[in-house]
Amino acid sequence: MKRWTPIMALFVVVALILTACPSPTPEVKVVKETVIVEKEVVKEVQVGQPIHIVARCKAAPPHEEGRCNNLVSAVGAANAALAEKGDDRRIELEIIQDNADWGDYKTEFELASDAGQAPDIVCSGHEHIGDWGPAGYLVDVTAMLGDYTEFDDVIDALWASTEWNGKRWGVPQDAEARPMFYNKTLLAELGWSDADIESLPDRIMSGEFTWEDMFDTAEEAVKAGVVKEGNGWWHRPKNGGDFLYYYYTAGGEIVGDGDALIFDKAAALKVYEKLYAAVDRGILSDTRLDGDWTGWHTGITDGDVLFAFGGSWNWAEWFSNYVADRGGQDYLWEHFGFAAIPGMANGTGKPTTLTHPLIYMISSASEHPDLALLLISKASVKELNTDYAIASGHLGILKSQAEYGPYMSAKFLTQVLPLLDVTTFLPNSPHWSAWSNGYYEGIQAAESGFSAEDALDLAVDYLQNELGENVVIR
Repeated sequence: MKRWTPIMALFVVVALILTACPSPTPEVKVVKETVIVEKEVVKEVQVGQPIHIVARCKAAPPHEEGRCNNLVSAVGAANAALAEKGDDRRIELEIIQDNADWGDYKTEFELASDAGQAPDIVCSGHEHIGDWGPAGYLVDVTAMLGDYTEFDDVIDALWASTEWNGKRWGVPQDAEARPMFYNKTLLAELGWSDADIESLPDRIMSGEFTWEDMFDTAEEAVKAGVVKEGNGWWHRPKNGGDFLYYYYTAGGEIVGDGDALIFDKAAALKVYEKLYAAVDRGILSDTRLDGDWTGWHTGITDGDVLFAFGGSWNWAEWFSNYVADRGGQDYLWEHFGFAAIPGMANGTGKPTTLTHPLIYMISSASEHPDLALLLISKASVKELNTDYAIASGHLGILKSQAEYGPYMSAKFLTQVLPLLDVTTFLPNSPHWSAWSNGYYEGIQAAESGFSAEDALDLAVDYLQNELGENVVIR
């Protein structure tokens, strides 16, 4: 029996196999925001041939654990479907779920794949398809998707995130947006009226309030003593895909007609100029990229920061782990707001965000890819995905959720959903990681005191050395 045993805590869930016929049992579960969801839990059917399936998920506890837990909840429905078809196989599911660093998580799967010991299902960022598809680590599921009607309900635009080389390599598990959070209490201290604060998201969407306006406001807050120097605006404390939308709103392109990625020097220079200026004007600390995530979260939730670029899932993280003793979501709604990322007036002028769907992918090492995909299909239903979305602050993946009561009654999800109208994606390319690292070299340089021009030269040199003909410098 195949087993996958990385050096980490292992959690095994074996589906109960009963001899009775399926009997739906209503189970009432109270989820976040006091939304009550009723779902049907299908009990197991007659004993059949047990097939061991392993699923691997990265999830921050407790709010993201539905990534693998939804697969657990889907075992009964999957086995009932097998029984209905007269297939005597029965899924036994083992899940491995923790909050490993993304780099370690990716390397772990690659090493396991090379050793022929990868899990059947891996839930990971869509951009990894660009590495794992060409490497032969994944199953091309394009022709298999039509066998499962559940996938007809997936939002059409999300399928693009699963594609490489004209094929689909997985199924969306969640979606999200990367908003700008702002502290309403601090804006009021700065002299903004309630009307000014409440209209900020609309003014950003219309292009009236730009990235430059955000910096001017942040600098004003620093000079007025409303926030300390370096706390006018925060971005993430480490490298990551979020920095790509800076380049997009500066007018940059990354995907062209061929396989090579594009690096637009004019757009990158605008980004580096903005970041150099943020430090120079006292808006951003020159050590912000040396931070840690816990300090980042507490700095924002404790009210020390005026503007911060984050992710929609941060909302659930904050009310679950950081402000639960202060009123949870009520506290967040009172003190914080969110909006699209403002457009750069000297770039596109248009607001933006970035969506980074996680994808259920099937390993090419799986001996039963049809069972793995069956299980994924039964986890991709509105009841289970809505439970996860509400708990985690992620957006739903299904068309039917637009009219599904429990999803639409979740205040945060409905208000963040319009950000997808201005969303962008990371490229699914085997060259993305090197491109991202080169671009980030320039970001680090600009924030540490290099001129924007010198930062650009460093980024270009890195990209040319690492990617050669696989990058177009223009």
